[in-house]
Amino acid sequence: MDKTEILLKVLDIIEKEKVKWNAPVVSLIGKRTKDPYRVLISTIISLRTKDQITEEASKRLFSLADNPYDMVRLSEEEIQKAIYPAGFYKNKAKTIKEISKKIIEEFHGKVPDSLEELLKLKGVGRKTANLVLSEGFGKPAICVDVHVHRISNRIGVVESKTPEETEKQLMEILPVQHWNRVNENLVAFGQSICKPVSPLCSECPVIMYCKKIGVKKHR
Repeated sequence: MDKTEILLKVLDIIEKEKVKWNAPVVSLIGKRTKDPYRVLISTIISLRTKDQITEEASKRLFSLADNPYDMVRLSEEEIQKAIYPAGFYKNKAKTIKEISKKIIEEFHGKVPDSLEELLKLKGVGRKTANLVLSEGFGKPAICVDVHVHRISNRIGVVESKTPEETEKQLMEILPVQHWNRVNENLVAFGQSICKPVSPLCSECPVIMYCKKIGVKKHR
């Protein structure tokens, strides 16, 4: 089997198994709301923050403002209070307000739907931009976070040093119609089974396709 066939097999199996695991909170927000703005803001809140805290913080913030026009009316202190205890909540509050202002001033109040324009927003990197494209707009995009980067290398379908390299290699081996399956499936899998240290290989449903690259200890 080549890398494309292996990765598709892995995604198929994980897709069936993931009902046992918690889905990534930003993916859930995207599916529930189909709102690129909420996906964008929730993704910013989620950086270096656990999913449960992200979900609760997002709910509190969106109860006050769920669009850029209402968001810019809030003070940074109000945003801080709503998203606390998310990691770096003071910096994130400032970023959320600045992004909302720019969306109003430069994009007529609507989140841009291209990678190039999303990357112009302060605090938005490729990971966040691709997640907004895939979860907010339903456009083909591969969002590579720490889980996707780790698992893709561990299985052996890519050989990369950075998330950007992983994204590029995954785009080359995976047909475009499957790009949006990568993040949601591999993140749930990475949080529950294929953990950074001592992964639960004894419970892994795709162990037969994994080369265990870099795995020194497992359970």
